[in-house]
Amino acid sequence: MPSIEFAKRIADAFGVSLDYLAGEGTLSKLDKKTIKRMQEIESLKDEEKSHLFAIVDAFLRDATTRKAYAS
Repeated sequence: MPSIEFAKRIADAFGVSLDYLAGEGTLSKLDKKTIKRMQEIESLKDEEKSHLFAIVDAFLRDATTRKAYAS
């Protein structure tokens, strides 16, 4: 078992989070770039987040619809 410090260095070398490296936690399936984006979104003003989420929601809705009709 590596120490926390060594595990962090390994995660940094692979560009992933410690959760991802350990395969556990809510964020274990997210790469470091995605986590960084989520942190940046969290720092936006509420109105900016609302606009961004509206765009993301529309994209996800469209993708879900395309997938449903493709089956």
